Amino acid sequence: MPVVESLICKETDGKLSFGNYILSTKSKVEDFGHEGDVYKVKTFKEITKLERNSAFVFESVPGSAVIEFETTPDLTTFDIYGFGDTQITIGLEEDTEYEVYIDDVSIGGMKTNLSGKLIFSVELSENKSKVIVKKR
Repeated sequence: MPVVESLICKETDGKLSFGNYILSTKSKVEDFGHEGDVYKVKTFKEITKLERNSAFVFESVPGSAVIEFETTPDLTTFDIYGFGDTQITIGLEEDTEYEVYIDDVSIGGMKTNLSGKLIFSVELSENKSKVIVKKR
């Protein structure tokens, strides 16, 4: 299973990869520049968290490795690796409905709360899970 050795990096296609769920101690990278934004990642076996310009973007509990993360106003996609039942929180548009797909299977429509957070769980094992979140 992959981890991001540098904790956060830009892939050749311009997408971000971040997180290392096998670290036993908290690690972070601040001031990572990407497409005019500044990112901060905190990660270890218990949590992985990503912020953009000091605003919440992503969190997984326990920690994970997120590969090829991309978000637009209507679509968020990424591959995720980790262990066990993992709660994922994504910062999106407030009070908006989204359809969530895990490995191309819809887990249903979900509405963000007033702070724009969408929360769902995925069971992670040795293989990656593909996550797609589409605005309805």
